[in-house]
Amino acid sequence: MTDLLTRQAATDEQATAGVPPTEFPPTHVSPTDIPPTHVPLADIPPVMMKPPRDPRWKRRVAGGAAVLVLIAGGGSGGAYLMDQHLASGAGSSVSGTAVASVTEGTDLAPIVAKVQPSVVTVLVDGARSSSLGSGVVLSSDGLILTNNHVIESDGTVSVRLSTGQTVPAQVVAADATHDLALVQATRLSGLTPVTFATDDTVAVGDTVLAFGAPLGLEGTVTSGIVSALDRSLDTGDEKLSGLLQTDAAINQGNSGGALVDMSGHVVGINVAIATAGDSTGSVGLGFAIPSDTVTGVVAQLKSQMTSAS
Repeated sequence: MTDLLTRQAATDEQATAGVPPTEFPPTHVSPTDIPPTHVPLADIPPVMMKPPRDPRWKRRVAGGAAVLVLIAGGGSGGAYLMDQHLASGAGSSVSGTAVASVTEGTDLAPIVAKVQPSVVTVLVDGARSSSLGSGVVLSSDGLILTNNHVIESDGTVSVRLSTGQTVPAQVVAADATHDLALVQATRLSGLTPVTFATDDTVAVGDTVLAFGAPLGLEGTVTSGIVSALDRSLDTGDEKLSGLLQTDAAINQGNSGGALVDMSGHVVGINVAIATAGDSTGSVGLGFAIPSDTVTGVVAQLKSQMTSAS
């Protein structure tokens, strides 16, 4: 549930008149007072915000924080805010000031060079809008893992590699409950699959890198730390638990991208951020589906593909 960036297609009148499609700015959540940490979130009534232009979109703020799914695009309200609650889980947050001391002097370039070829951009082009998210390579012939919310809208799917090559693709399996999906890109070979870590190798304070296409800027890498473990998000339709929390900057378009450790192994798949005040950008509260959950779901999805074939 990292943000999907959507772009509204031009109306017939606009197309006829040569007017470019309407670009709506992102909708913002008004700041609210964040309660002390000892006050249970369950005791804090949600603040209902005025709906944006699209009446299907709703926002609910719990404790002053809103959770955004991270799909990147322009227009149609910008950030896609799902009906979600941020619930606290185990683990304590680590201040952002620790990041400089953790990453300072560390040569991250070799890790980036190792992982970057295994990260792709997933594009969905529909009749009325287009959107993009991120994904990671699972097999040399183009099996791609991304978030389900990246590909759930109707449209033609394609995958763009780190080399800039874009190829057709199709969704072959999806798990809405865990917000993961498999996409098969065509006419590919020789790709480098990612390597997954295991959950027991991850600890609060570990340095991590986030890969993806935030705001459509493909090939972007940001660094930070694992700031908490076992976070939970309740979307109303689904509940994600056991999530990693990170202060590595992730934004709209990072959905489905990789969160990796200093060995270049994937520790999580970027799925959502929390934001507060009038900003829809990163405030250092990002969330990723942990690797053990990811590998378990991928195994099930592959089994379903085999049974269906």
